[in-house]
Amino acid sequence: MALFNKKKKEEKKIDAKTDAKPAKPVSMKDLYGAAPAAGESTKTKIQKSVASRAYRILIKPLVTEKASVLGTQNKYAFAVAIDANKIEIAKAVKEIYGIKPTAVNVIRMDGKLTRTGRSKGQRKDWKKAIVTLPQGKAIQVYEGV
Repeated sequence: MALFNKKKKEEKKIDAKTDAKPAKPVSMKDLYGAAPAAGESTKTKIQKSVASRAYRILIKPLVTEKASVLGTQNKYAFAVAIDANKIEIAKAVKEIYGIKPTAVNVIRMDGKLTRTGRSKGQRKDWKKAIVTLPQGKAIQVYEGV
């Protein structure tokens, strides 16, 4: 029993010592997350998030006969996010391809009606953007095709 009480007294002394010292001031960085990794600043994190948003806006380039004819006029067609507007599409093209477009035209496309046997359905509605680039500028859309 005496040994047990002795341990309790020692624990109380340790607690008293830690409570007696003033607490170290805590910075806001300690409270709200760790500092960025070495060599990576918050600016690069923001740039990565903008780039990932750009890839969500420009879903895929459209590779069709009509799109290839438009390519001769320095216009490129893309399937884009349904909620994207012209400004966001222009920023996404600049972010991904490094060329600022001169014009962006947007078309809402209705999904086609489909039928398999007796069941009818409809494909999703989607949005198409035709991006006009400045004279002398081009992007490589058909690389993987």
